[in-house]
Amino acid sequence: MLIFCLFTTATAFKAHASILVTCDTLSADTVPPVYKAQDGKVYPPVPDNPNRLFYLQRSKNINAVCYDVNINAETGLADEKSPVNIYWLRFAEANGEKEDLTYIQRKFAYGITSKPLGNGNFDIRLVSYDKIPFKLMQGSDGKYHIFAFISKKRILLKSIFIKTDGGSMWSPNVIFVEMKGTDPETGKEVTERFKP
Repeated sequence: MLIFCLFTTATAFKAHASILVTCDTLSADTVPPVYKAQDGKVYPPVPDNPNRLFYLQRSKNINAVCYDVNINAETGLADEKSPVNIYWLRFAEANGEKEDLTYIQRKFAYGITSKPLGNGNFDIRLVSYDKIPFKLMQGSDGKYHIFAFISKKRILLKSIFIKTDGGSMWSPNVIFVEMKGTDPETGKEVTERFKP
C-alpha cells in the first residue's frame, strides 16, 4: 500500500544539499506528546531494540518505521554498504509485526542515503528531506547513535514525528515535524518542532 511521503518538496528527488537549511521553529522543549493518530488509535510504545537508532511515526496511523544500525559481524562496525536497517512495525494492521519497506517507500519516503566518513562514521540523510544532516557514529557508551542538532544542541536522536493534514501521496501537507532526543552531556530530553 502506498503511503504519504515524509515531507513535501521537489528537492526530495534532487542531490543532497551541501548546507543545512534553516527551518521555522514552532516550539522547542515544550511540545506535548501526541496520543492518538488520525484513525483514532492510541500510539503503542515502540519496543526497545539494542541496535535501534531512532524510529519515525506519523499522524496518519500508529505504525512505526524503525531505523537500526546494521553491524558487520567481521569488523564490529556499522556495515559500509548498508549501515542502517529500516523496516515497519505494523501496529495498525497487525500486532506490531515487522514488515520490509516497499521499493517506493525506500526510494522516495522512508529510506536513507549514507556516505562513509571513515572510522565507522557516516553522513545519513532521509531521502524525502535530505536538507538535515545526521551523523551515525559510536557514542561514549560504545554504541552507535544518530547525532543531530536540535534547538541548537547536539543530541542523540530518538524519534521523529510527522503531522500531516491532507495533500497527496507525492505532496502531503506537512503541518510540522517533531524531533526528539537527549543531550548526551546532561541526559535531558530535547524536543523541537518545525515546518519544513
